[in-house]
Amino acid sequence: MIRINLLPFRAARKKENIRRQVSIFILSVILVVVIMGGIGWLKSQELSSLKERKQRVEAELATYQETIKKIESLEKQIVEITKKLNVIKELEEQKTGPVRLLDQVAMAVPKDKLWLTEFVEKEGRLTLTGTAMDNETVSLYMTELEKADLITDVGFKSARTRTIADQKLRVSDFSLECTTYAHKKEEPAPERKRR
Repeated sequence: MIRINLLPFRAARKKENIRRQVSIFILSVILVVVIMGGIGWLKSQELSSLKERKQRVEAELATYQETIKKIESLEKQIVEITKKLNVIKELEEQKTGPVRLLDQVAMAVPKDKLWLTEFVEKEGRLTLTGTAMDNETVSLYMTELEKADLITDVGFKSARTRTIADQKLRVSDFSLECTTYAHKKEEPAPERKRR
């Protein structure tokens, strides 16, 4: 019978097996290191591009800040100019308003039937006092005043009939009250906002 010594073959197989496992382990470690290095490199590239983007956005934001400051400045100028224009408009109304008001009051007077003796205008309230031939003439005058665009709310205040002794003529003394263009209604106080 022939005896074969298998021990060196088994030892060689064991060494080969160990060598293969070590090689696989080393290759696995190298592969993991390469993968981690690749991921780290990609993340660093991504980080640098994000930093560049952040710088661009901050630079763009800075230009917007300048634009916002210019817009705020322009808005302040618009408010100031609007106030000035309103003052000019109000002054023009105050300049031409009384003349137009007198004209409309005079044009509404029926000829040779009504005479005004007093004309008082204060804070947009107009009081007219005068004498008319009769009450119908006063009514006609009130109707004509209501047609005027600068006068509203024509109201009857008082009337009294009297006789002119030397001419034996009956006339009607009257008093009217109106609202004019210059009357400013009281604005309600603004409500406070609740927090």
